[in-house]
Amino acid sequence: MSTYTCRAATTPLDATVAIPGSKSLTNRALVCAALADGTSILSNVLIAEDTMLMIEALRALAISITLDGPGATCEVTGCRGHIPESEADLFCGNSGTTIRFLTALTAIGEGAYRLDGVARMRRRPIGELGAVLQTLGAGIEYHGDEGFPPLTVHASGLRGGSVSFSSPQSSQMVSALLLAAAYANRDVFIEIEGVVPSSPFLRMTTAVMEQFGVSVIAGRTPTLRYIVESSQRYRATTLAIEPDASNATYFLAAPVVAGGRVTVRGLGRRSVQGDVGFVRVLERMGCTTAQAAAETTVIGPPAGQLLHGIDIDLNDMPDTVPTLAVLALLADSPTTIRNVANLRVKETDRLAALTIELRKLGAEVDEQADGLVIRPPRRLIPASIETYDDHRMAMSFALAGLKCPGLRIENPECCSKTFPDFFDRWEAMLRGPSVSSF
Repeated sequence: MSTYTCRAATTPLDATVAIPGSKSLTNRALVCAALADGTSILSNVLIAEDTMLMIEALRALAISITLDGPGATCEVTGCRGHIPESEADLFCGNSGTTIRFLTALTAIGEGAYRLDGVARMRRRPIGELGAVLQTLGAGIEYHGDEGFPPLTVHASGLRGGSVSFSSPQSSQMVSALLLAAAYANRDVFIEIEGVVPSSPFLRMTTAVMEQFGVSVIAGRTPTLRYIVESSQRYRATTLAIEPDASNATYFLAAPVVAGGRVTVRGLGRRSVQGDVGFVRVLERMGCTTAQAAAETTVIGPPAGQLLHGIDIDLNDMPDTVPTLAVLALLADSPTTIRNVANLRVKETDRLAALTIELRKLGAEVDEQADGLVIRPPRRLIPASIETYDDHRMAMSFALAGLKCPGLRIENPECCSKTFPDFFDRWEAMLRGPSVSSF
């Protein structure tokens, strides 16, 4: 395990940055393309641990996938809704999208499919998805704790019908069912009661499905409801994957810390990703932002002006919590982050991890059941930051390093989950516009 030693920004930033493709969009597109009629071409796919886990698992199901890594292009020949293999062991690492999407996808098949991952994956819930798949005709066998991986899907096709979720712990449960639902024998009616964390990801899911030719009827009466008609099938398409909006937040937040401006190419107001809305959070803290159709710029506050502490519900954008939590170290007043209890079942318990590491830098942190209250320190204290094998911990604390030279980030390689060359691009951003565009 190595260590990354941060260096402070000595001048205001002036950079245009390219971000690799979205993990969430890549894995959704791979599922649709795998089930589709014909051969799809996906460009700007993310080449990282989470997406390679999905690709290798689909290959284990005998889906033909050709990957051009340097060109970030993927050619997927769909199985026309008929999964070729009747038995497979699918390793999903610590990728929530991979294990949840594949649990639903394999339920379409005919046979037995075992899904497992690393030790942390065995603490990430999947029981709500398993229950609705059982209602639709799948057999779900848990090999450890009930409702958690490892599990085997005993599949004989999905019969369709009505199912419901009640305040699911992850929107990925609902997205997984939506992606598979068109291949049920009858229409699938989905009702969701209560609050869905990361609900914009559901809109992302239906948008990708529509790009592959499957329409979803959505409504609220007052509960959120979806209807997926079984007469539809995915059609092969050519699709360019947007840059990852969650990973873009670290670069967009950099001028908030160091001053100057940063522009992210390919990500603007037309994005289907909910986390592109993080620019509104930065505005509330005192920054200036500008969004074109496919470009976003953030300009830091004037020299000498501190950020404003804010009180915010981030249930729709929980992946941005580590970014905001680190920015809160530099605010003029406390910051309160609410309604993000689902962060406790991510790659690590992010609320607990953030509490420990923010305190190392001098902050006073009240850890609550579903959020954090962060009181900024008078000055940052250089420290060694543990990352808990969590990519978002490593990337977010790089922001603190812009103001705290000597801050060390342990195990920066954990960024390989979604952004393998993050620190290379981070250093390029610090060097300026002539070398920061990739």
